[in-house]
Amino acid sequence: MGRAVESDLVDRLLDGEHRALARVITKIESQSPGYRDIVSEIHAHTGHASVVGITGSPGAGKSTLVDKLAKHYRDQGETVGVIAVDPSSPYTGGAVLGDRIRMASNVGDMDVFFRSMSARGQLGGLSTATADAVKALDAFGKDRIIIETVGAGQNEVDVVKTADTVVVLVQPGSGDDVQMLKAGILEIGDLFVVNKADMEGASRTVAELQEMIHLRDDDPTKGLNMGHHGGDAMAETHGHGESDTHGAGDATAGDADEADVTPFWTPQVLETVATTGEGIETLVETLSDHYSYLTESGELDEKAKQRAGEEIRQLLRSDVNRLLERELDRRGGVEQFARAVVDKETDPYAVTEDVLEPLRECLEDRDD
Repeated sequence: MGRAVESDLVDRLLDGEHRALARVITKIESQSPGYRDIVSEIHAHTGHASVVGITGSPGAGKSTLVDKLAKHYRDQGETVGVIAVDPSSPYTGGAVLGDRIRMASNVGDMDVFFRSMSARGQLGGLSTATADAVKALDAFGKDRIIIETVGAGQNEVDVVKTADTVVVLVQPGSGDDVQMLKAGILEIGDLFVVNKADMEGASRTVAELQEMIHLRDDDPTKGLNMGHHGGDAMAETHGHGESDTHGAGDATAGDADEADVTPFWTPQVLETVATTGEGIETLVETLSDHYSYLTESGELDEKAKQRAGEEIRQLLRSDVNRLLERELDRRGGVEQFARAVVDKETDPYAVTEDVLEPLRECLEDRDD
């Protein structure tokens, strides 16, 4: 009976019922019984929406920028889904900022679906529940999905696992923000946006970011881990970077045939004033440029495969951990093992081998 109810909920979601979408995301976030069956059923209907991740330090204006982006897409006739990943309450696990009104420009617009979710203790802000909620919005038929994440420094790299394009917001004149980028978040940005560009120090911050990107691209070790910015140094250039062209550049490697030219993306630095909407149109155009690059280069498909692989690994880790916790409880609990270790009756490695042995034997028997 339960499975039939879940299938009916999925059918209503696929038919465009907003109430069903809200219920599905609630089930996903609370991990209520049957939520995995729901995600499995909607999986075949995903892969159509473009997903943008917006990250950056608290106070950079992420929520205002997301609001203006959503309005711009709606003005173009596109539907939008927004997931705002808020800090988790240490008491309830829920979103601390979940009740705040953040989409002022889109209040009452049923084609903008806004959901505030808990980061569930992950500093990067993207839990498995968030990734599954993106699938629900995608299957529902949203054209654009925007994820606004917790500003938590370099741990924000988690956003890469779910978003096609990553936008990093930086405040003008903030030395701390620039140092944060040097700590690792620089590697994940496809676009860097200096928001509140009407403030003093904006031009200097833009220059610092451009210099950092230039130095990173000149780093001889970057080819060892190029991630989603890989490509030949003489390859075709996309975006609004140092070249004067909008979109694809004309540079080619020697006399190579056009078919041999590899698309390449240089992270862009833009300026916006989200409160007034200044720079939003340019941002939207650059997001479109990056999505075109992903499609033309084949990287969109590659990123999807990487996400699927990481999701499989994460689910396996989660489920195996749950099985092992049950096995520990069955044997008297981890405290009993810990006391034996402290009393020198055994050691952590021996305990681990003992607990894992049944699982290992089961898997080895299946190999036979």
